[in-house]
Amino acid sequence: MPSPLSADRPAAQPPGRGRVDALIKQTRRLTGEVDAVRRDTQGDGSDPQGRWQRALYDLALRQLGDLHAHLAQLRDGPSPAGEAAPAPAAPPAGGRDALIGPVGSAEWNLLTDDALWSAELYRLLGRDPAAPPLTLDELPSLVLEEDRRALTAMVTACLVDGRPIDGEFRIVRPDGETRALHMMGEPVVDADGGTCAMWAVLRDVSVLRHGSREVSESRDSLRLHRQAARAEHRWATELRQAGPPPGQGALRLPHSGPRGLDLAVLRLPARTGSPLGGDWYDALELPDSETLLSVGGLTGQNPAVASTMAMLLGALRGMAMAGTHPAQLLAWLNQLLESDAQPALGSALCCRYLPDRRTLLWARAGHPAPLLFRAGTGRRLAGPDGVPLGTTPGAAYGQAEETLQEGDLLLLHTDGLMSGGGTPADAEDRLLGLAPRLHGTHTAQDCVRLVVEECGENGPEDDACLLVARVTAPDRPGTP
Repeated sequence: MPSPLSADRPAAQPPGRGRVDALIKQTRRLTGEVDAVRRDTQGDGSDPQGRWQRALYDLALRQLGDLHAHLAQLRDGPSPAGEAAPAPAAPPAGGRDALIGPVGSAEWNLLTDDALWSAELYRLLGRDPAAPPLTLDELPSLVLEEDRRALTAMVTACLVDGRPIDGEFRIVRPDGETRALHMMGEPVVDADGGTCAMWAVLRDVSVLRHGSREVSESRDSLRLHRQAARAEHRWATELRQAGPPPGQGALRLPHSGPRGLDLAVLRLPARTGSPLGGDWYDALELPDSETLLSVGGLTGQNPAVASTMAMLLGALRGMAMAGTHPAQLLAWLNQLLESDAQPALGSALCCRYLPDRRTLLWARAGHPAPLLFRAGTGRRLAGPDGVPLGTTPGAAYGQAEETLQEGDLLLLHTDGLMSGGGTPADAEDRLLGLAPRLHGTHTAQDCVRLVVEECGENGPEDDACLLVARVTAPDRPGTP
């Protein structure tokens, strides 16, 4: 069972890792094969068809590299804050061609100032095929103003310094649509070593960039959500630590333990593992060797509920230390919830044990009554019920009294302790059915272990608490 005090939980590994690893291996193998074919078709750069083919191979290798990075991110999950990672894009309805985007080519002759565009480039730029192609001086007129400097720098570096072109910019088509283009190109050198022309291949990457932004935004949102969840988890943990010790085990009370009682407790977090529920248990040594025993819960699972639970628990302890008996305790807790800025509903069971008389005083507010086990049989204690906390202004609560015997077992629990569905009465019947087995236990802790076995392996759907008290001799303290 995970500890409810674990402030941080490691994120779950993405599913299907083996299948994604297989796809990554296939991508690597295909990349090697494409690169081998590309090297076999290398020419001297004078043939436009050869340049076009080589550029397409370069584009294919770039796409395979992107695919490899995308699959690696899919396998490894979102990157931590501050670590760059390529963001994969889901293929749109248009299929593979729509994802890759149209590809066009162009060549600009610097000696004659002529330009040659492919038909695909006209379609990509939204230009009339009958119109003359734009020169290098005219090309920036299509580009967004904030991207013109980047395009000019790429072209200048290519023509002056002989550097290959590899960059992106955005254009505005005549229909007003903005598209993102990726441009790759090289200078063409004449026999004297001077640049005589420049060729380029342009690819529409708008779909890819749009998908990258969506994934990046989703990754950022997921990171913020995880940060908020961790902060919420820590807050709830601190609130839990302000109350009684969670988990399973014998309570460690001041001095030598409660007089005449052997106590053990259990808190089961919900299957979701959230520590934000409002269920509690408590055992407090009171003046005159008396002991407060209580369990209860508020509806909901969020920080406000955990905060209200901590506030109620503090008030419950303070009033019990002042000598307030269970019925009046519940009335004041109900009033406290009515006046709280965060309205809440809940239930509670409060007991005060008097060891000299072996007497249990108890009252409840919309909560299951204590279960008493004696000599191999079990029963619900009879007593007045009361309305749940926070439902009725000024509600009054009745109080019951029960005389106990040495060896008796008291079981106090919250709703949802038993998994498997059914009504709360069905769950209590299952607990009462444990009477013969509980009779064979020796300590309160043994009883808790037995109930854990009966609760099932998956735990409750909601968080739940259990408090077991075994009556011992009045002059003998309970087991620490």
